[in-house]
Amino acid sequence: MTIFYFVAFLSIFFALMTIFTKNPVHSVLYLVITFATFTVHYILLNAQFLAAVNFIVYMGAIMVLFLFVLMLLNLNKDTEPMRTNLVKIMGVIAGMCLIVTFLGAFRLLESNNEMVQGHENIGLVKNLGKVLFRDFLLPFEISSILLLTAMVGAVLLAKKETRVKQNG
Repeated sequence: MTIFYFVAFLSIFFALMTIFTKNPVHSVLYLVITFATFTVHYILLNAQFLAAVNFIVYMGAIMVLFLFVLMLLNLNKDTEPMRTNLVKIMGVIAGMCLIVTFLGAFRLLESNNEMVQGHENIGLVKNLGKVLFRDFLLPFEISSILLLTAMVGAVLLAKKETRVKQNG
């Protein structure tokens, strides 16, 4: 239980560092660390598939893409737009709505609630694989063919066409 609270503290700390850091590159790096702590939370909650997806998709792909975009944009103080009071007020209102949502969610979390107690087999990759390949085999295969077609199309669009000039 102490591991959970330590990782929760790290999650909150790095999330706050993401928000309050002035340098956008450092902010993205703190966000990567925040997602790493989320992965640890998923493992502690016995949700191995979510941990793997969070690690591969969010930390591995999306955050690296954000980092490259920020580095390519070369953001500095001169290009940052000035924030008006309206934007600040809307941010405070959005923050209050988030706090109200959290308070409502925490009020519903009682230890005797059967949804909170859950089942020990939920979230295991083995059970997900059984359901995926037993009940949803056709949609899974169709989506894999669709992704393969999109990948081949992207390669063909990105490929530069070289023409051979014929003399004559």
